[in-house]
Amino acid sequence: MAATSEELFAKLDQMGITYETHQHDPVFTVEEAQAVHRDLAGGHSKNLFLKDKNGDLYLLVCLEDTVVNLKSFRKLVGAKNLSFGKPELLKETLGIDPGSVTPFSLINDAAQTVTVVLEARMMEMDMLNFHPLINSMTTQISSQDLRRFISDCGHAPIIVNLDNPD
Repeated sequence: MAATSEELFAKLDQMGITYETHQHDPVFTVEEAQAVHRDLAGGHSKNLFLKDKNGDLYLLVCLEDTVVNLKSFRKLVGAKNLSFGKPELLKETLGIDPGSVTPFSLINDAAQTVTVVLEARMMEMDMLNFHPLINSMTTQISSQDLRRFISDCGHAPIIVNLDNPD
């Protein structure tokens, strides 16, 4: 059974992580998200759930304005022929629906089947904003606490420079 936002918040509380959550209308794209949280400080993300030819899964978390070249990204992580993961696979693996993709969904990846890839430029920011498992809220967390959360979920993220992938 996938974790709820309330269970996510309980985990953050238990870990002593400071966060702030804002409610808004559901958003499904970066453009829609920009309209509802323009006033929130910190980096805003786009999160891509990807699958390669071998069945390996990736969660790419980067700033919303980052241009992602999947061919270059594939070379960075050693993947074969990347494509977007199907909604059913997203739900099965990370327990969320399209439009709610977030690093917080790693709480549901107990088998640690997803390789987490974080953009270096994003991780240099003090505060970051992500959906807390549902796209009608945005939760602000420090980049340092994001790393702690990901590690506590059993993942060792790969930090990559997407501006200059070579």
